[in-house]
Amino acid sequence: MTARRSRPTFLRDTHGAAASEFVLWLSLLIFPLLSAVDVGVYIFQKMQLEIAAQAAVQAAWSSCDEGSKLPAVENCGDLAGTITTAAQSTSLGSYVTVVAGSPVENYYCVNGSGDLLPVGTEGTIGSPPTKPTPFTCASVIGGSTTEPADYIQVTVSFDYTPVFPAVSVVSLLETPITRTAWMRLS
Repeated sequence: MTARRSRPTFLRDTHGAAASEFVLWLSLLIFPLLSAVDVGVYIFQKMQLEIAAQAAVQAAWSSCDEGSKLPAVENCGDLAGTITTAAQSTSLGSYVTVVAGSPVENYYCVNGSGDLLPVGTEGTIGSPPTKPTPFTCASVIGGSTTEPADYIQVTVSFDYTPVFPAVSVVSLLETPITRTAWMRLS
């Protein structure tokens, strides 16, 4: 008789039910939690890359701040090294790379909407930009007598590796991350 009575008691016993439900729900909640952590790290590193790009163009401007040194890609000594050092000054360090063909320098005019319109031809290190002739914005803004300004742009890149690659949605996002910063030199 005792064996019969113990069986129904065991089936009605609820000790440990909360723990088993917790394990089931935890397995469903762990994936969004790990994805949230990974997205946070991705966004932080994306912001650090933006800072690296800004530091790179700032370094180009600082090393070529005299008008007589322009165009910068031709007249500023070790511009590539200066830009790379500045870009790698963030917490991402040497994992930041300056994209091949960067920096790019050109002459631009600003239209009524605030857009930059290129005039002349782009220049890179060893191949300076050419000034438009005549040196005015008339070719892109009718009747303008304003002189174009010299702008430099630097593009940097960072290969992001997800913290939790097997379970994170970040593996679906853009990688490598690239950012471009611009600065007016004249």
